[in-house]
Amino acid sequence: MNDKPIKTLLTVNDLAAMKECGEKITCLTAYDASFSALIDKVGIDMMLVGDSLGMVIQGCDTTLPVTIADMVYHTRCVTKARRRSFVIADLPFMSYSTPANAAKLMQRGGAQMVKLEGPRFEIVSFLVDQGIPVCGHLGLLPQMINQLGTYKLQGKEPAEAKQIIADAHLLQQAGAGMLVLECVPAELAKEISAQLSIPVIGIGAGVDCDGQVLVLYDMLDVGIDKRPRFSKNFMLQAATIEAAIDAYHQAVKKALFPSLEHSF
Repeated sequence: MNDKPIKTLLTVNDLAAMKECGEKITCLTAYDASFSALIDKVGIDMMLVGDSLGMVIQGCDTTLPVTIADMVYHTRCVTKARRRSFVIADLPFMSYSTPANAAKLMQRGGAQMVKLEGPRFEIVSFLVDQGIPVCGHLGLLPQMINQLGTYKLQGKEPAEAKQIIADAHLLQQAGAGMLVLECVPAELAKEISAQLSIPVIGIGAGVDCDGQVLVLYDMLDVGIDKRPRFSKNFMLQAATIEAAIDAYHQAVKKALFPSLEHSF
């Protein structure tokens, strides 16, 4: 007799319904089975298998060295252990040119959606036409670090903000089912979240996004580099890792995080 728990996975429709009714969406990065099971147990709505693993797992200076094979491996580890959380996987640097890479993340890794950076409307449209759900990503684009020169706030100038708003609408029109906004002014993220019909997930983008995502290691204050200003150490007042994750979950659901000190 098989007594394993039945998986009841959240879907993209469930997340859209949460936006519609005003319920905040919680998300954390995950890279392995053990943390996946714990995050899922707490009730976090989504897990992002981010190419941030290049920095927090592999010890690289940027996300650029991460390969599609790395992403498939870590995505498979995460999806094997979760029972409810919706799982998104990053398409790493220079992997967008063929739908085969997105297919690998879904077929081999078990991802329910893939995420790609930048205003790549034609690629989003093509992937969606192949039946691959896509999450866009605007604002700070870590894969563009060699062009940006440093990790800094995006959309501060009016012309830049206007372009991000336009790109957000075009990504939605191309078929993106979700959007991540990273390191943009809170007012800009609030405007975009109100205008789009798809869920907008913020990281360093203020409290008015439809949901929040943080790098797991940052919110647990574990890492090689200094914690970003927009993150928060949830271990400070927690006795266990599980309690810290739950504190984050509750703070996002109640719109208590991010506060002004964690916003731009």
